[in-house]
Amino acid sequence: MSSLPSTMKAILVPQNGGAEVLQYTESQPIPPLSDGQVLVKNNFSGINFIDTYFRSGLYPPPGGKLPAIIGQEGAGTIAKIAGSNPLGFKEGDRVVWIFRGGYAEYTAVPADRVIKIPAGVSDEHAVGGFLMGMTALSLVKEAYPVQKGDTVLVHAAAGGMGLLLCQLLRGMDVTVIGTAGGPEKCALAKENGATHIIDYKASSGPSWVEQVLKLTGGKGVDCVFDGVGKDTWEGSLEVAKRKGKVVYFGNASGAVPPFNIQKLASKNLSIMRTTLNNYIVTREELEFYANGVLDLIKAGKLNIRIHKIYPLKDAAEAQRDLEGRRTTGKLLLKI
Repeated sequence: MSSLPSTMKAILVPQNGGAEVLQYTESQPIPPLSDGQVLVKNNFSGINFIDTYFRSGLYPPPGGKLPAIIGQEGAGTIAKIAGSNPLGFKEGDRVVWIFRGGYAEYTAVPADRVIKIPAGVSDEHAVGGFLMGMTALSLVKEAYPVQKGDTVLVHAAAGGMGLLLCQLLRGMDVTVIGTAGGPEKCALAKENGATHIIDYKASSGPSWVEQVLKLTGGKGVDCVFDGVGKDTWEGSLEVAKRKGKVVYFGNASGAVPPFNIQKLASKNLSIMRTTLNNYIVTREELEFYANGVLDLIKAGKLNIRIHKIYPLKDAAEAQRDLEGRRTTGKLLLKI
């Protein structure tokens, strides 16, 4: 496509640190394509908590070295196709993708990490529900296969992931206990499917652990979905019932510290630390989860709440808002 420019807008991570290290440029070279890749002109890029781990240095940089362009998902149109094209993509196709390099105008993505957006689903909703929606779906289908009648605890129930988990669980005839901080967030989680909601910021009254045990008649819950990590991990183990399971899928408050596995023996507990990437290794797995999410969005069964859309140059502000827990729902960058 001859109309492709040679440079693009992007956000770079030149070194690890706080949000202030993010650097906006309009002269980043367009990424070269390898065989089997497509070049996507992004309209929107999704912001995820894991982006802050790459920026801070908690996780090694995508691609293995700095400076790096972070961002694991985007939605836009295919601008160029390199080499073989067994999946039959065409220039101009509306697509959503999961890979790396999303905080940029163009991203080179392996074609097998790209999914067509169905008619009737907007770019915003496609990327707004993509990575988080697939994560939520993999949690309830594989990490802990939820059964009708279960009681499940969802931490940060008003966050982007929490809202999607509450909606999915509501549709599975499950009792959902959510934790959230403050009356507004609690109301939002309730609207999205939480049966009971606990305000962990309430200054008086019993702790969230005591409230969960009271709601379950002292038995505890079948499963805890915990994306918070350091601040909640001990309580999560405490409220899981005998033979229950705790699934850790994030570290919003910091990583869970090393602990003695003997701690699980008192109730024969299972724990898991899951990550989406290991559920979508094959093309078939990716299509199963991606199309599952997009179909739910199209059918109106998954409501994607977009908290705010930031201009690309304001990526640092977006990450500060996310880390400061000032958001409910999904944050996007408009490229």
